[in-house]
Amino acid sequence: MNRLQIQPFFDKATFTVTYVIADQDTGVCAVIDPVLDFDAASGRAGHASADAVIAHIRGAGLSLAWILETHAHADHLSAAAYIKGVLGGRTAIGRHIVDVQKIFAPIFNLRDEFVPDGRQFDVLFADGDSFAVGSLIGRVMHTPGHTPACVTYVIGGAAFVGDTLFMPDYGSARADFPGGDAGTLYRSMRRILELPDNTRLLTCHDYGTPARPDFAWESTVAEQRRANIHVRDGIAENEFVALRMARDRTLGMPHLILPSIQVNIRAGALPPPEDNGVSYLKLPVNAL
Repeated sequence: MNRLQIQPFFDKATFTVTYVIADQDTGVCAVIDPVLDFDAASGRAGHASADAVIAHIRGAGLSLAWILETHAHADHLSAAAYIKGVLGGRTAIGRHIVDVQKIFAPIFNLRDEFVPDGRQFDVLFADGDSFAVGSLIGRVMHTPGHTPACVTYVIGGAAFVGDTLFMPDYGSARADFPGGDAGTLYRSMRRILELPDNTRLLTCHDYGTPARPDFAWESTVAEQRRANIHVRDGIAENEFVALRMARDRTLGMPHLILPSIQVNIRAGALPPPEDNGVSYLKLPVNAL
């Protein structure tokens, strides 16, 4: 019997799926990719999305062990620091977050208050590391390409793939952010698709398609290998790279990338308040 319970939370404002995963035997849980609400026009942050996750954990009588990030997201701010402040737990991400921090620290001209060595997170995972959610043991796969730090969490017959793979009819993540690489992304996706055919694949985003207006976020390895429009069986790496690079040239930057990155490389914390008690997010001009 599969003891892993999965509760998704879909944030339509950012098309993000947050997951609460729990071991039904022990009541220990983890949160994957939580969302901090943010209105770019007003600069206001909110907690409604995170509070819904917290309410679920409390209502189910769960104990939070982990707040897991699949990568430093460019399309939403992380609520990891807020949830940790309310419920505890340890924040974790792949150890190559240090590479991402080193890329973006100069772009935002971050100085003494920010050290790009990953210390902002409680745990930095390497490829092959394991972690426990109650009596369940998870495994970390380093799956870069979208960003250098992307990881997939494999636990209880499910794999939480972040932005690396989308639903079969949507394809794959973009690979044109700083540190991204389409060939690396292809190899990471194929590594995920080497998992058993019945492995459940849980994506971090869905945008729907003209043929499928309803949002969805779960598939299987077998479904992806058969039908993914970018990386199904039979599509070679050079074919994918040409397709991905051509598509990426048509894409604009996510509208929350600048605030998101500044917060997400800090494990969901806002920049330290200045002498007036206000935190400020920078807007670098012509830097990306």
